[in-house]
Amino acid sequence: MTDKVRADGARRAGKSRRAALAALGAAVTLAAATACGGGGGGTAGAQGGGFRQEPQKNDGPLTVWVDSTRLAAAQLYQKQHPAVKMDIVTYDGDANGSNYLQTKVSLFNRTRKGWPDVVFSSQNNEASWAVPAGFTAPLNKGLIPQSTLDGWAHGANDPCTVNGTVYCLRNDLSQTVLWYNAGLMKKWGYKVPATWEDYRALGEKVATEHPGYIVGSAGDAFTPEIYMWASKCGANQITGPKAVTVDTMSANCTRMAALLDTLIKNHTMSMSSVFSSDFDKNQAGRILMLPGPSWFGGALFQGTFKTPAGQIAVAPMPQWSGDPTPTVGNVGGGTWLLSAHSAHLKAGVDFLTWVTTANDYQGKLAPGYPANAAAAKTWLENQASSHYYAGDITGPLQTAAGQVWSGWGYGQFSQEAIWAATVTTGVTAGKTIVSLLPAWQNAITNYARSDGYKVGR
Repeated sequence: MTDKVRADGARRAGKSRRAALAALGAAVTLAAATACGGGGGGTAGAQGGGFRQEPQKNDGPLTVWVDSTRLAAAQLYQKQHPAVKMDIVTYDGDANGSNYLQTKVSLFNRTRKGWPDVVFSSQNNEASWAVPAGFTAPLNKGLIPQSTLDGWAHGANDPCTVNGTVYCLRNDLSQTVLWYNAGLMKKWGYKVPATWEDYRALGEKVATEHPGYIVGSAGDAFTPEIYMWASKCGANQITGPKAVTVDTMSANCTRMAALLDTLIKNHTMSMSSVFSSDFDKNQAGRILMLPGPSWFGGALFQGTFKTPAGQIAVAPMPQWSGDPTPTVGNVGGGTWLLSAHSAHLKAGVDFLTWVTTANDYQGKLAPGYPANAAAAKTWLENQASSHYYAGDITGPLQTAAGQVWSGWGYGQFSQEAIWAATVTTGVTAGKTIVSLLPAWQNAITNYARSDGYKVGR
């Protein structure tokens, strides 16, 4: 086995997790069941499992690309499977939407060599380019049994599914929930809000009764994935291989924007990144509530903020009053791809299956909530046994795993980059999010069209 660094962006585990999720920099959009298929520059062809396999080899190493966080997974697999020759390569994992993988695959397609066998990406939208480029193998066409694929959480592999064919496997979920300080809630006599209306009202009350404390943060590029996605804002719905509908002026968008504006104005909604030194120094110890993804618990409260045990609890994301269908957002979660060019498909499938389902890694060591349901059960048991959290976190996280709204897609343009450039900069300049919704609409439209999408409303 050899460990190598092939990209400038390779980071230590904590920082990689931050980058992969703090920018999920391309938690962009592909609609899953409606993205384009085909075989642009690859060997995809009609044979057996839906593509023309390369001549298979029994010698030579299985080449696996991972980011620094998933390096431990590849090393554990190698330790448990010493007979498997492996070439483990670390790269940036496409963190912050770097497009390193796509750039390298484009080069490999031209030179007809160099493709890795298995790749981890921190992005959920890789299928939007990897399928037409002929890079990723169709997994449910004879490579992985359907009974195995059925073990993933409902909708978890939607970003990997193109016209019914599964082209990658989701590593972890990043479903949003409501993190809160249970001790402060009890001390101040507050009730955990079940609706967005109650959430806003509590934020207004906190501004008066406990100024300086916060009920959320809107300072990161993934802010729309926490709030707008959960509110069913139709800013990002892929409707075809190269088609997207964009409507940032619907009620589902405007009411959430107004809620954020209210709390930003009274300073209970932070405009600092949760990963910034400013937030860590001035606000991390003054959190009453913080809507956010499942990884906030370990990465932020335990890791970055060093919040003492017994304080942080989890509740379901608030919902709009009268809405019969609870929905949540999603901030992150990576994917594993098997190369259609691999000459080691059997070994690649074995590694891919192990790394996404094995309790030894996903259930016991993985930093995020596993996308595989059985591994997630073990992961939750381990979280509970740590006695770090106040109360049960299993119920809210398990429920939210099946409530991620499907109307926010996964295509080639980065919603996070668009939000940061359009909305965050505008709010910093003193504008309201409501007033910036038309600009957000125009920016999404322009970015989508530049990537070849037909834009509708």
